[in-house]
Amino acid sequence: MSEKMKVLLVTAEAYPFAKVGGLADVAGSLPEPLHGLSVDVRVILPLYDAIDRKKFDIRYCGVEFEVPMGGKMVGGKLWSSLFPGSNIPVYFIECDEYYGRPGIYTDPATGEAYPDDGERFVFFSKAVLEAVKSLGWQPDVYHCNDYQTGIIPALVKLREPDSTAGFLYSIHNLAYQGRFDREILDLIGVGHDKYYPMGDFEFHGQVNFMKIGILYSDIINTVSPTYAEEIQASEEYGYGLEGVLSAASDRLYGILNGIDQKVWNPAVDPHLPANYTKKDKSGKAVCKLELLKEAGLPENPELPLIGIISRLADQKGFDILIPLLDEILSRDVMIVLLGTGKKEYETAFKTAAEKHPDKMASIIDFKGPLSHRIEAGSDMFLMPSRYEPCGLNQMYSMAYGTVPVVRKTGGLADTVTPADLSKNTGTGFVFEEYSGDALMKAIDRALKAFGKSKGWEKLMDRCMDFDSSWGASAEKYINLYRQAVSLRRYSV
Repeated sequence: MSEKMKVLLVTAEAYPFAKVGGLADVAGSLPEPLHGLSVDVRVILPLYDAIDRKKFDIRYCGVEFEVPMGGKMVGGKLWSSLFPGSNIPVYFIECDEYYGRPGIYTDPATGEAYPDDGERFVFFSKAVLEAVKSLGWQPDVYHCNDYQTGIIPALVKLREPDSTAGFLYSIHNLAYQGRFDREILDLIGVGHDKYYPMGDFEFHGQVNFMKIGILYSDIINTVSPTYAEEIQASEEYGYGLEGVLSAASDRLYGILNGIDQKVWNPAVDPHLPANYTKKDKSGKAVCKLELLKEAGLPENPELPLIGIISRLADQKGFDILIPLLDEILSRDVMIVLLGTGKKEYETAFKTAAEKHPDKMASIIDFKGPLSHRIEAGSDMFLMPSRYEPCGLNQMYSMAYGTVPVVRKTGGLADTVTPADLSKNTGTGFVFEEYSGDALMKAIDRALKAFGKSKGWEKLMDRCMDFDSSWGASAEKYINLYRQAVSLRRYSV
């Protein structure tokens, strides 16, 4: 391996080019601290139709290639740019057949996943390896992420057994595993002789891309220490892969995500009506008043304001929150919600806002700048998640002096500690049992504490003191890269 480690981060999304969830934030913010630690890091993702080629100065590299996909050859092209404000290369795989459509994983017209997602990401995985051949740059480590890139370690190890590249496989959300019918093996190019009960390429009658990634990678990590333990312990968190993960426990690690402090910093955030710091929080009061105006809520800054920004999915705890909305809104409190997702949840939040127009605003949309204003203008931020691999919004909230109310699970457990105003300890309000009763009690504790001005001020200070930078986490990733190379697994 060269003195300067070469890492190719392979991802289905990366901020600011394409974003659906937390994977994009990690893929967009981890490269800079790695680069600062002398890692030659580069990123590659599909060139989706929604990516603005002019805005990001994305240029054609003059490289074309063909990828075998079953009985046909599918062509692709390689494009490149730099992360804004840096000299970190980012590459894009163009293929109109698979990416020249709206949406990233989901068809906006139906709200459902594209039925050919398996095929789209088999192509991407193969195209990445073709693209690397043209770069004159061979990575020491492929850093693969989530199911969309899970087959890459297997493709290399089965076809190029002499390759010295190491593989780190990062799991950002175990619930999305990439499970497809066995016919996908024809597209991958793996013989059906490898498909047998309990084999690497079989999972309950299907092919599971995430299982393949776990088995064929040298090192595995997920995005918080607690989640790394949870996913090995039970089917509730492991989604059927708990046995596979437990068997790999000697090479499974948890590294807490950081946040991009150039993007999420109330002192310099351009999306806010007023900036502020821990020492001078006067701008936060301005942000609250302006948020109330923007959301169409009464301009009463004395009432506590709870913010919610989320995908409206089962994972996020809405099945226990929605039945409580009337009770919560009977208190002296207001709520502003921003998110899209499950139609049942969208309807429930819209109905609650219509029923309580002076107490709740439901914005069924995703607006990036507004999410910043909600983080800054809210007094509290609610995340009652059933499970949470890492979670970023609780860290954004703390950076903005907005106190999180969370369930003790995954990354929430690793970042938010129970507040005790009498002892000046803790950074938020935490509940453990996944129930409406436990959630309601946590909200009531937060509302009661809000009236204690000096104690609340110190609580905000502790939140803003929390170190959510990427520095320590980037060093941990470098250690995993080194392990991936030194422990290169030639067989499984």
